[in-house]
Amino acid sequence: MIRAVYYLIIKIIKQCRIQIGKFFVNFECRISFLSNNPNCQSVMNNFLKSLPYLFCVALFGLTFFSFTTKDTTNFTVVIDAGHGGKDPGCSGSKTKEKDIALAVALKVGAYIKENLKDVKVVYTRSTDVFIELDERTAIANRNKADLFISIHCNAADNKKVFGAETYTIGMHKTDGNLDVAMRENAVILKEENHKEKYKFDPYSIISYIKMSNFQSTNQTKSIDFATKVQKQFEERVFRENRGVKQSGFLVLWKTAMPAALIEIGFLSNIKEEGYLKTDNGQSYIASGIYRAFKEYKNEISAK
Repeated sequence: MIRAVYYLIIKIIKQCRIQIGKFFVNFECRISFLSNNPNCQSVMNNFLKSLPYLFCVALFGLTFFSFTTKDTTNFTVVIDAGHGGKDPGCSGSKTKEKDIALAVALKVGAYIKENLKDVKVVYTRSTDVFIELDERTAIANRNKADLFISIHCNAADNKKVFGAETYTIGMHKTDGNLDVAMRENAVILKEENHKEKYKFDPYSIISYIKMSNFQSTNQTKSIDFATKVQKQFEERVFRENRGVKQSGFLVLWKTAMPAALIEIGFLSNIKEEGYLKTDNGQSYIASGIYRAFKEYKNEISAK
């Protein structure tokens, strides 16, 4: 298509050169353009006749330029690195959740940009800054994202617990699921006017019961993506698969697209923290998320 347009423009330009060539060969006529010289009038007539060709050249040139420079992406993913800035998230012996989540999020985005040119990647944050929960969701909605991925690290009182788990919005089925949501949602307490903004108490069971009345229209797709993530973690990254779960995460609540929150591992477990803080470990985790995304995106695009 591009080559055809290119040759068409060349053909038109050649025609224009024939028509307006007479205008440029006579320097005297060019200087005396407005005189009454009959020869100049003849040249002027030739020039006026060439104007339609010049218009065509300009039109096709603009069309060609817009065709070759327009955005060719047809899928948008928003990658959310949890916490940030004044909110460190959970902590290990030597690490903070906000740092590891950001490192993995950037790696996931880099893999997608490198290998899937038709995908637009948007980060909720690419540096160590504090982004309010509702703004993270708003970024996804404003960009009309096709998928929202929120990346976090886990923690537990039991230091022996380890492994990865992925959440979608829904009613918690265990106290453990609720505890994770409460910890992640508690970030709103660092925001000004959080009571008026959210009308939600992150430590109240009543708040989660009310949230459970919200049934996402994207629930099936969200679970599908989450399942693919967990499969990659188990089969390719060799992490403990703690399964796909549901709970009331505010950051997933108001998204207008399929969404999942990935807890990539426990910083409270010394061994797992050691794995997650290394560049190699972060790269493996990111590659698992990337492969799950690629599989999910290909299936959606094929429908």
